[in-house]
Amino acid sequence: MGIIDVSIIVLYIVVTLAVGIWISKRASKGLDSYFLGGKSIKWYYLGLSNGSGMFDVSGTAWMVGILFLYGAKSFMFMWMWPIWNQIFIMIFLAAWIRRSNIMTGSEWILTRFGDGKAGRASHLIVAIFAIIASIGFIAYFFEGVGKFMSIILPWDLTLMMNDGVLLTSDQNYALIIIFLTTIYTIKGGMFSVVATEVLQYGIMVIAGILIAGYAFITVTDIQINEVISTEWSSIMFSSQLEGSWSDKYAAFNDLIDTQGYKMFGAFIGMSLFKGFFASIAGPTPSYDMQRILSTRSVKEAAYMSGFTNLVLFIPRYLLIGGIVVLGLVYLAPDMAASGSITGADLEVILPKVINEHVPVGIKGLLLAGLLAAFMSTFSAFVNSGPAYIVNDIYKKYFKPEASHKHYIKASHIASFAIVILGVTMGFFAGSINSITLWITSALYGGYVAANFLKWVWWRFNGWGYFWGMTSGLFVATLQFLLDQNKGNFETGTWLYEVSQIPAIYMFPFIFVVSLLGSFLGTLLTPATPMATLKAFYANVRPWGWWKPVYNALQKDNSAVDQNKDFVSDMLNCVVGVVWQSSMILLPIYFLIRDFPKTWMALLVFGITTIILKFTWLDKVKKYKD
Repeated sequence: MGIIDVSIIVLYIVVTLAVGIWISKRASKGLDSYFLGGKSIKWYYLGLSNGSGMFDVSGTAWMVGILFLYGAKSFMFMWMWPIWNQIFIMIFLAAWIRRSNIMTGSEWILTRFGDGKAGRASHLIVAIFAIIASIGFIAYFFEGVGKFMSIILPWDLTLMMNDGVLLTSDQNYALIIIFLTTIYTIKGGMFSVVATEVLQYGIMVIAGILIAGYAFITVTDIQINEVISTEWSSIMFSSQLEGSWSDKYAAFNDLIDTQGYKMFGAFIGMSLFKGFFASIAGPTPSYDMQRILSTRSVKEAAYMSGFTNLVLFIPRYLLIGGIVVLGLVYLAPDMAASGSITGADLEVILPKVINEHVPVGIKGLLLAGLLAAFMSTFSAFVNSGPAYIVNDIYKKYFKPEASHKHYIKASHIASFAIVILGVTMGFFAGSINSITLWITSALYGGYVAANFLKWVWWRFNGWGYFWGMTSGLFVATLQFLLDQNKGNFETGTWLYEVSQIPAIYMFPFIFVVSLLGSFLGTLLTPATPMATLKAFYANVRPWGWWKPVYNALQKDNSAVDQNKDFVSDMLNCVVGVVWQSSMILLPIYFLIRDFPKTWMALLVFGITTIILKFTWLDKVKKYKD
C-alpha cells in the first residue's frame, strides 16, 4: 500500500473522531437527546445516516459475490433479508411508528398492549430481542472487519505470548477499529452518530463513483463480453436455475449447482412470501427504528424513509458493480482455471480486487469508504442497543427516578457492556457465516408473525405477542442448531433430512408455529383493555381488523377517521419495489455496457418516481401530526 493510501485512511480516521467528539456536547441534555438527538435533527441528515448505516462491509462483500456468480438476477436474492421493508416503512409504517412519540421499539409495545402484566411481558421480550441482536451484530462486525482489514492492510499485528498466539492479526485490527468507533459513539450518542455517518456517507459515495469510473474507463466492452453471457445480464428466470457461464467457465456453473438455489422459482416464491410478511411486520428494534423515532414529525419520518431508499442503492451498486466488473475481467479466468471453486472464493473477490487491481489513491479512498461503511453500521448498533437496557429495563424496573446525568452515565456503561459482550462472542464464533445464519434464522425467523399481527388485529394482546415471539424464536433456534450440526447426523434419519433444508424454506414452518403461539396466547387470555386500544388506534391509525375499536371511538363522538388506505398502500408498495429494483439494476447495466437495458432501467425509475410523487409524496405532504 502506497503512502498516499495510508495517508487517506489516517486522515479519514482522525477527521471522523474529531467530528464525533466535537459535536458530543449536545448529547448531555438527557436520554431523549442522547438516543434520539432531542428529535431535532433534520430528516435528510437522518436519511443519509440511515443509508450509511445499511452500507456494511460484510454485506457488500456478499453482494459482490452473488452478483459476480449469478449476474443481474442476483438483485432478487436481496428479497431474502428482505430489502422491501424500506419501501413498506416509507409508504405507511414510518408514519405509524412516529405517531407513538416514544424512544424505543419496546417502549412502543406498551402503547399497543398497555402497562399491565401482558404488556410488560411483551415489552420485556422485545427489549431482550433488541439487546441480543445488537450483541450478535457486533460479533458479526468483529469477525467481518478483522478478516477484511487483515487481507487489505500489509502489517502483521499478530500478538505472541509464551510461544503461542495470544491475538491474531485480524482480531487486533478489529479491536483497534471497534475501539475508535466506540469512543465517538459513546461520547456523543445520536448527534455524533448522525454527524459522522453523514461524513462517512459522502466518503462512500466518492469511493463508489471513483471505482465505477475506473472500471468503466479501463475495462472494454470486448473484455466484459468475453466473460459474461446474455443470460448473465437477464433478469428473466424459470423454475430451474441454469448456469449461464460458457464452457471455459464451467466451474462457476458447478458452483451454482451446489449453492442451494437450483429450484429458483420456488426460492423466489418463498422470498416473496417471507418478504411481504416480514415487511409489514415493520423494522426490528434497532437503528432503523431509532432514526424514525428521531425525526421531528410524522411527515419528516416518511420523508426520511423515502430518502433512505433514494440515497442508498445507486451509490452502493456503483461500488459493487465496479468491483464485479474488475473481478470478472481479471479474476474469473484464473478462478475458473483452478477447477474447484467454493463459496469462500466469492467472499474474497472484494479484497482481492482492491489489493491487485485498484490504483494508488483510489485504493485509499475505497478502503476509507469501506472502513466508513463498517464504522457507520457498527456505531448505529452501539447507539441503539443500550437504549433498551437503560430506558426499557434499568429506568423502568430499577431506577425510575434519577437525574439526566445519571442515565447518561448508565448509557455509557451499557454501551461498553454491549461492545465487550459482542467482541467476546466474536472471539468464539467460527465464521462470519455462522453468525449471519444465527441472526437471520434464530433471531429474525421468529420475529415476523407476532409483529405482523400487532398492526392489523385489534384482539391480538400482550400475551399473544409474548408467546408468538417466544415460540417462533424457539423453533427458529432449533432449526439453526440442526443446521450447524448437520454433519453429525446419520444419513437417512429424520434429523439429517430436516437439517439439510435451507433456512429460507423453513420460514413457513417457523411462521406457522409463531402464528399458533400468537393465536393461542391471545384467545386463551383476556383482551387488551378497550381504553388502551382506543388510545392506540386514535393515535397511530393503522388499517386492518379494528372495527370494534373504531365503533367504540365513534360512540365517544371521536373525530377519528377509519383508515381505508390498505389497497392504495399495497399498490404503492408494489410500485416502490419496482422503483427500488430499478435503482439496483441501473448501475449494474451501465457498468457492463448493456445500454439498452440501462435506458430501460432509467425509464422504469423515472416512471415509478413520477407515480410515487402523485400517489405517495402528495399524500405525505398533507400529514398532520
